[in-house]
Amino acid sequence: MKRKYGSPIMRYGLLALMLAGGRIFAQDAPVEITPDSAIHAALANNRQIAIAGLDVKIAEANYHKTDAVFLPEVTATYTALITNDPLSAFGFKLEQRGITSNDFNPALLNHPDVKGNFNAKLEVKQPLINPDMWLARKAAKMQTNVYGYSNLRTRQYVVFEVQQACLQLQLAYEGRAVLEKALATAHSAYKFANDHYKQGLIQKSDVLNAQVQVSTIEADLAKAKSNIENASDQLGILTGAPAGIVYRIKGDFSFSSETVTTVPNERPDLQAMQKAVDASVLMVRSAKMNFLPKLNAFGNFQYNDSRLTGFNANSYFAGLQLSWDIFKGNRTHSDVAEKTLQSRKLSGQMAQQKEQAQLELSKALRDLADARFAMQQQSTAADQAAEALRILQNRYEQGLVNTIDLLSAQTQLAQRQLALAQAKFTQNLTLAYISLLTATENPQ
Repeated sequence: MKRKYGSPIMRYGLLALMLAGGRIFAQDAPVEITPDSAIHAALANNRQIAIAGLDVKIAEANYHKTDAVFLPEVTATYTALITNDPLSAFGFKLEQRGITSNDFNPALLNHPDVKGNFNAKLEVKQPLINPDMWLARKAAKMQTNVYGYSNLRTRQYVVFEVQQACLQLQLAYEGRAVLEKALATAHSAYKFANDHYKQGLIQKSDVLNAQVQVSTIEADLAKAKSNIENASDQLGILTGAPAGIVYRIKGDFSFSSETVTTVPNERPDLQAMQKAVDASVLMVRSAKMNFLPKLNAFGNFQYNDSRLTGFNANSYFAGLQLSWDIFKGNRTHSDVAEKTLQSRKLSGQMAQQKEQAQLELSKALRDLADARFAMQQQSTAADQAAEALRILQNRYEQGLVNTIDLLSAQTQLAQRQLALAQAKFTQNLTLAYISLLTATENPQ
């Protein structure tokens, strides 16, 4: 599973994280939403979850097909036949219980008149002992469990996607706030430079540099506002909301520290794989049971008459059938070999999936340590950049530093503040991902 942590893209150090594209309609004020309410809406309306639920129902329907292992098959038929074939014509009269001594006349036997028969029949087949199908039924039941666990894992992943979208939206707002503050500072610097230029205290180039700074931030701020709309679109898709709504995360969305270092075997996708392995073992046993004999019962009740609506002559027969496929051209042997290899393959895939899951968790834990360190460093750097800008502003107003130095300090502060917001985003997203990697419960 790929993590979309993202990274800040800055032009002149002032552009916040770029999110996925999209358009949105104008809106007066953003709709405040909590992560919990967004998760609740996604669990109720997300299309991915709905599709996974249909997979479960399909698996259950396939399982109920195997009810035929125990339940009888009942078939009713009505057949109309006509013939002048000697054997069939005599047989029709016999089934209709209409044979007379004249019917044994050789001339009539050899050259019968056209004879018709109307047959109404009810057939019943009752399975009794079919051990191969019993095991196949158990395997089908396990397949429903496979899709049940897969559905649960889908719900957990959608929760993670909603958490990621909320964090991206929060980051987009933080980036916009940084740029708005930087723009206000740039406007102030431009006004100061322009006033001093008019007084002949600084050069024209200083004013132009300040104006370029303002234009650059304004362009980046417009993109930062689009980032909010893009993140809102993504959240809307996940929650099944109509397009065109701009959201804002209510409060500060963050995660607590995680101490889990081992992927639990109870994780739904691992449970699904285990059930698939168990089902494959049952299918191997089912294939081997094809070597054993099978016992089934059958019977029918029928009417035969020469008239369309006649039901005069009735008869029945019933019996047991013991069948044993002694040799089927090596087909049974090959089927057992194929299913055995498939079972081994699934077992290998399960071991690989567990190893991959543990590898991802170990990497996520290292990423978390890196994110925490980066957050500490960026927090210190942001404080230092703010203090450096304050000192340079005081000296600039006294004419002790040039405009380039001041603009550079402004850019540096914006860079550090954006980097701090990105570090916070990365730390929270890593914690959310660790929660996904170790999740065992059904999200509600």
